Amino acid sequence: MNITAILNNLTATATPPVKKVAVAFSGGVDSTLGVLLLRHIYKAQEIVLITVNIGQGESEMQQVITTAQKIGLTPLIINAEEEFSKEWLGSAIHANSSYNGYPVATSMTRQLIAKIIAQKAQALGCDAILEGSTGKGNDQYRMHYVFKMYAPALTILVPVRDFNLTRQDEIALLNFWGIPTTEEIVGGDDKTLWCRSIASGAISLDQKIDDSVWLWFTPPHKAIDKPVEVEIAFKNGIPYALNGKNIPLHALIEELNSIAGKHGIGLIDMSEDGIMGLKSREIYEAPAATLLLKLHQDLEQFCLTKEVIQFKKIVDAQWGYLVYHGCWYHPLKVALDAFIKTTQIVVNGTYVVSLYKGTITIVKRSLPTSLFFPEIRSITSTAFDQRWCKDTAKVWGLPFELLAKQAANVDLFLAKKSDK
Repeated sequence: MNITAILNNLTATATPPVKKVAVAFSGGVDSTLGVLLLRHIYKAQEIVLITVNIGQGESEMQQVITTAQKIGLTPLIINAEEEFSKEWLGSAIHANSSYNGYPVATSMTRQLIAKIIAQKAQALGCDAILEGSTGKGNDQYRMHYVFKMYAPALTILVPVRDFNLTRQDEIALLNFWGIPTTEEIVGGDDKTLWCRSIASGAISLDQKIDDSVWLWFTPPHKAIDKPVEVEIAFKNGIPYALNGKNIPLHALIEELNSIAGKHGIGLIDMSEDGIMGLKSREIYEAPAATLLLKLHQDLEQFCLTKEVIQFKKIVDAQWGYLVYHGCWYHPLKVALDAFIKTTQIVVNGTYVVSLYKGTITIVKRSLPTSLFFPEIRSITSTAFDQRWCKDTAKVWGLPFELLAKQAANVDLFLAKKSDK
């Protein structure tokens, strides 16, 4: 489609009247184009750029400012890094966050960003909010739900979806309106503390990912040819110390992204079922999340009863499903959080792990509140009198004895019936 056809499509599409619009601004293609569409198509009187820092890093935040300057605006930057790490990532670790293998990173950040922007838009007297989701992705739902919860009266603008724009259309419009744009990765990337997604929804089934794309992850064949040992301590299910030093969770995650990534940890290449049930190939790098979730699950195995472990697996799966589907503030998710939190009081311990070319090997566990008592369980111990189990086995085996009698009676019944 040439630029004339794209512009004709824009002008032929009905748009709601808006005056003062808050833009969820990331500095990427979608949100930058959204600002230009507000000027040229929606005819907004006032535009407010709101950028939420949830741990993207200094270079990305500087890029936001630079892009905003190109379009003649200054973004209002709100720092939510501590809230994201303490409240959201803490909950994610407790729940062994996973939606069929994806650690629900962007799923969380979109909802936190939407809440902050909705609240700020209302405080500033805006009558509309613009965000850059596509109509084939998940974020349109995640952000819409939260906008409607925190700013139900505001008009929601999603121009990429509502004008049915392709990525090529977007880039053509940016170039036409004087913001030359090219993408190293078609579809861009989304970086959070917890995970980085690569070109979501734009990667073909057999497409090779060039090594230059990675921010933290080093492919195992290029990783350091020497293992490194890392010590990580957990209290109430949350990692709080790295190599003997107490540090905030966000700093611990940042360090582990670097350390584990250099040793080939953290590549996720998977088929993902989106909110609409459409499958896509998704690529993520999540070194810290991969390592911490593995250790947290191992720690729970030692510290929780088998009944709690089995039930919590169901709860964790439902937690991941709800968060992925934009339901962070749903009453069920809040209730699941309450259950999960009660289980974490006893989840304490320190791990020493060896990282080497994509492998994570647990070298040492120190578990002060575990249910592992080798002085009783070990086959070398005399503290447990094995004869205690003789009568227990007899009682517990009785139902199977009765099943055998039932089977014999069925065989007998069928034999008599066939004789007739």
